[in-house]
Amino acid sequence: MVEAGFRTDPVTVEVIGNALLSIAEEMGEALVRAAYSDNIKERRDSSTAIFDPAGQTLAQAAHIPIHLGSFLGVVEAVLRRFPVSELRDGDMFIGNDPYAAGGTHLPDIVLTAPVFFEGRLVGFVTNLGHHADFFDRGEGRHIWQEGLRIPALRLVEAGRIREDLLELILLNCQLPRDRLGDLRAQIAANRLGIRRLRELCTRHGLETVLRAEQDLLDYTERRMRAALKVIPEGVYPFEDELDSNYLTEPIRLVLTVTRDREGIILDFSGCPPQGPHPFNMNLTATLATCYYALKTLVDPEIPPNAGLYRPIRVVAPAGTVVNCIEPAAVEARTQTCQRVVDLIYGALAPAIPDRVTAAHNGGNSSVSFHGIHPRTGRPFRYMETLGGGFGARGNKDGLDGVQVHVTNTSNLPIEALEHTYPLLVSRYELITDSGGPGRWRGGMGFVREIRVVEGEVFAGANITRIRSRPWGLFGGLPGAPQRAEVVRANGSVEPLPPGPEGRARIRLGPGDGLALITSGGGGYGDPKTRERWRVLQDLREGRISVRAAVEDYGLDPREIPAEVSDDNGNG
Repeated sequence: MVEAGFRTDPVTVEVIGNALLSIAEEMGEALVRAAYSDNIKERRDSSTAIFDPAGQTLAQAAHIPIHLGSFLGVVEAVLRRFPVSELRDGDMFIGNDPYAAGGTHLPDIVLTAPVFFEGRLVGFVTNLGHHADFFDRGEGRHIWQEGLRIPALRLVEAGRIREDLLELILLNCQLPRDRLGDLRAQIAANRLGIRRLRELCTRHGLETVLRAEQDLLDYTERRMRAALKVIPEGVYPFEDELDSNYLTEPIRLVLTVTRDREGIILDFSGCPPQGPHPFNMNLTATLATCYYALKTLVDPEIPPNAGLYRPIRVVAPAGTVVNCIEPAAVEARTQTCQRVVDLIYGALAPAIPDRVTAAHNGGNSSVSFHGIHPRTGRPFRYMETLGGGFGARGNKDGLDGVQVHVTNTSNLPIEALEHTYPLLVSRYELITDSGGPGRWRGGMGFVREIRVVEGEVFAGANITRIRSRPWGLFGGLPGAPQRAEVVRANGSVEPLPPGPEGRARIRLGPGDGLALITSGGGGYGDPKTRERWRVLQDLREGRISVRAAVEDYGLDPREIPAEVSDDNGNG
């Protein structure tokens, strides 16, 4: 007997749903292991997903949430150009353009492949790799300055790679060997996914799998609607700003969340127009961010598929910074995505105070070094996005020194960095007093200082939360701000130049370096109510200074342990 709401029995739906997620996860591991560049094989800046024949998400591996933005439109872009009747077994399509291929920014190159079983289209397997290739392409004021734009094109035709198209792509890349190695890994990951999806159809039968997929989407929708009930009906506004070393004036972001009987509405009306800067988001990036944020707040265990999206309505006027149109630049869109998560958390804090966190570190700050490697004579680029402190919660301190929310990449290990590039990591440590004071303390930021060993290198950073510190909640104080510094071989320290020069054009010689000091998370609750033993433990561990213990947390100076001095700050 089949339960109400299901086309097939729920046990089979659960089995097939978990099998689809397992396939996506296995594809992701295969991609990371086969990749060539450090950005994918070490930092895991990649994602994988499976779609039904109509392009609806069935499963996304738990890699990078913002990559859903590049997945949401990719199958639609392929089907607009190549009708189903023109798809062939063994085809694979490539694309990255946010306006022509469903992407969100150009470094994220997507490969998607139709999967056939007994002559019928049963879905698409898809993966994405971040190709950190373009590093001196101009001012970042429009899309043509940001790299190679690839529409939805057939890269593999009936199992054979189109060498002419591959040559065209590689000829326009600055690091073609890296790109070739990573693209081959992406092709291999999709071929693995095709094999696994066919095995699933063989095991359960094609019709059973197709019915179960739709049951899975409907079940997820019902579960999401039920989960949203934890948010009381009402209207919840919030504002925040995005500042950056690139911008002369911060971007003011506005959100109104409306919870009603039908679902939930996230209305970004009032956000400013798109601008001549790289912080614009196209609509799919905004959608992916909203889906992620609500999932984490109401039901983190809900299946990551298209059923989750149905009760969520996003209002983002076209031509604004949260729904840009061509030719807006989008390269740094993740900085804005991270701030959108803060907007949603801040708006819903009065409604579900036990589920939200204070503001995180700001999100996706990055450093980059590029030049000619003196030992190989070939161009190189080291690029990394760095974490910081996570915002405190209503029952826990924030995590220290982590990537947050929609990014979720790993750090590049020092050993891998120094082995691959003519660079040296001279400092990598958590920063005392960087976490926002509160009954629950915000997570700590860190400093990562990288110096040039040999040769001439150009470097830069893209940072945020410079002035708009990560806010606290319910009496919690903000986390420390972020900054970047140019450290010269003679010991002098220079501030990061503003604008495009500071993002990629700082000239460094041997011994010179760049230090990124990331921000901490905001605190939660009045710091004077923090338990005394926790304050003393933070003091002993160097997380806070004596000054902070006395002034912010209200500790009596006579309680300071004799072994603790006030020289434990390092930021």
